[in-house]
Amino acid sequence: MLPSVRAFAAEQGANPLTVAKAYQQFQADGLIRVQRGVGMFVREGAAERLRASERTQFLEREWPEIRDRMKRLGIDPAEVFDEIDAGS
Repeated sequence: MLPSVRAFAAEQGANPLTVAKAYQQFQADGLIRVQRGVGMFVREGAAERLRASERTQFLEREWPEIRDRMKRLGIDPAEVFDEIDAGS
């Protein structure tokens, strides 16, 4: 169960309208469900759905920009993976 808009806003020091908009977006995205008179609940599978959405956004919007920038800078993807492995 999620805290009420007012309770969460007060706890986080946020504007209640901002929290309400976020909750509405979560509902529109199918991440929460509302039971009138009872409260709001996280839907089963919400984390997986959110992860899949973020993955799609990354692959369709962010990765092409990163790939293009790497090409412009002459960065070989293998170099990036070598850096990642070196940092582990």
